[in-house]
Amino acid sequence: MDIAIAEDKKYDAPMLSTSHIRATRILWVLCFCAWVQGCAVVSETEYKEFTPMAPHSRVMNQVNLTWEVREDVGDYCKQAQKKAGTSNAPPIACAVWVASSNQCKVITGPNPNHVVLGHEVRHCFEGHFHR
Repeated sequence: MDIAIAEDKKYDAPMLSTSHIRATRILWVLCFCAWVQGCAVVSETEYKEFTPMAPHSRVMNQVNLTWEVREDVGDYCKQAQKKAGTSNAPPIACAVWVASSNQCKVITGPNPNHVVLGHEVRHCFEGHFHR
């Protein structure tokens, strides 16, 4: 079983316009995906287009995808992370996949944004693409 974890990063913002605060918040939410087993920091590149892996390089090409919304997403994903042998900050989302059965489950909290959800779904197809 493989997993990808997203972490929540808190910050203090100076007094700014509403649109700047919103953009800053979105940027910080995007700063959640990082490396291998976990998504710790997502850079601003998450807004940019990317080139999907070639089909022969993907973990799976046809995925049986489920999406689970949990209030305890941080605890759940942290436990999955421990099983995978990694440890990061409290996650805000994760993807757990089993390539042999083409199964992938995305786990989020009750209010994910499109970037969080899309990022985790990409893990289902491409596995650990942060490398």
